[in-house]
Amino acid sequence: MKVKVAKTAGFCFGVQRAVNQVYSEVENGKKPIYTYGPIIHNEEVVADLERKGVSVIETKEELARLTSGTVIIRSHGIGKDVYDLIERQGVTLVDATCPFVRKIHRIVQEHSHAGEQIVIIGNAKHPEVEGICGWCETRPVVIETVEEAEAFPMCQRSSENPQNEGSTAACPTTLCIVSQTTFNYNKFQNLVEIIEKKGYDKNVINTICSATEERQTEAAEISRETDTMIVIGGRHSSNTQKLFDICRSNCKNTYYIQTLDDLEQYSFPPVGCVGITAGASTPKHLIKEVQEYVRDEL
Repeated sequence: MKVKVAKTAGFCFGVQRAVNQVYSEVENGKKPIYTYGPIIHNEEVVADLERKGVSVIETKEELARLTSGTVIIRSHGIGKDVYDLIERQGVTLVDATCPFVRKIHRIVQEHSHAGEQIVIIGNAKHPEVEGICGWCETRPVVIETVEEAEAFPMCQRSSENPQNEGSTAACPTTLCIVSQTTFNYNKFQNLVEIIEKKGYDKNVINTICSATEERQTEAAEISRETDTMIVIGGRHSSNTQKLFDICRSNCKNTYYIQTLDDLEQYSFPPVGCVGITAGASTPKHLIKEVQEYVRDEL
């Protein structure tokens, strides 16, 4: 049996940077240490950090009760109001926000300050998108589905076109369209095309991380060439879910696992080639364990 492992599988630059910063703080011995939300969407890594004394803060209310210690901002980033709260509390701030996410913060802050309507392509409940919204000076619009894109109102300048139907809206100067860094690239393009037909002036800025695009492209290629695909990642990982969806569309025998224990519960049919990929929050050692298991047991 042949096993193909994606070269791009595992920690991306932003995740590796964030994890390294937390472990560095642990080694410095300055306690207490907190992360605002799990540092990454990987339960194994978060559990290891908890054993080393790193606590997870989930809400601004918990943050407001701190009087000392170090707070580490995770790779997904946060809104400006949380930065301001940390500063008021007088605790030490370590910002592990992915640089690509921080770039989006600057973009939406600048363009919303200029009076543009911010449109974010992504999942409104994802922490990265919540953080991006927190840097908009005007109320942003978040769009994730075709239905939401189609429901976005027509610009009044285009309402005289008989092909335009549905609600209309007074046109802002410009739309500024950005994306969650881990969004599906093809889906992003599709949603942008729908919005473009609404008649607005617009700035479309593709803020999908290049590592995400490479990972998704490679996953699509491998899944077309294999009998079975294994996708490794945390259950709350947006980028891993996107990889699973891509692989599943090409290979019906696609499995989503978090750990080797999850894999062992499946009964695989005889196959000639197995493909393996993993989300950006998956440690390399876990990918290696799965690879060895597949070679030895399947």
